[in-house]
Amino acid sequence: MLYYALKVIISALIIVAISEIAKRSTGFAALVASLPLTSLLAFVWLYMEASPSEQIANLSSQIFWLVLPSLLLFLLLPLLLRHGWSFWFSLGISVAATAGCYIALLPLLRRMGVSL
Repeated sequence: MLYYALKVIISALIIVAISEIAKRSTGFAALVASLPLTSLLAFVWLYMEASPSEQIANLSSQIFWLVLPSLLLFLLLPLLLRHGWSFWFSLGISVAATAGCYIALLPLLRRMGVSL
């Protein structure tokens, strides 16, 4: 139980740190947020739980392919905000468009032989 609490606390601290850094420097916060910290933590947690290397390798490969549609959110959200759309509407449209890209990408990846 303590181990799970530690995992949650470390993960939450990273998110809080990024939001606090953003109050002072959006550029530095963007740099920290763009690091694959969530993925690195997942790899470390799996390794510490004695997961097979193949499982960690599969996770890493699958993350690569699934990062691609998420990039749409980071392109669309600032575009909509800069055009005067409200935050929540812009976020909703960006999330919906990103979800649509995920839905479209999954069958394409399967046809390409990428297993998820």
